[in-house]
Amino acid sequence: MSDMTASDSPPVAELSYEQARDELVRVVTELEQGGATLEQSIALWERGEALARRCEEWLIGAKERLDAARAAAEG
Repeated sequence: MSDMTASDSPPVAELSYEQARDELVRVVTELEQGGATLEQSIALWERGEALARRCEEWLIGAKERLDAARAAAEG
């Protein structure tokens, strides 16, 4: 288990895509390793869910920007 807990981590809404993705990988690794208490595992799971949503928001935003750029170039 790392020394950094979810409460020590920056708010998910402030993370870049890369930061959220990298932290999500760390969260998944910690959960897979086991050794966390039930409470820690729940907190990790909740943080992971929030990080996954943040990554999805970034990807949706990127797709919308690409679609807008394509539409502008075509029209």
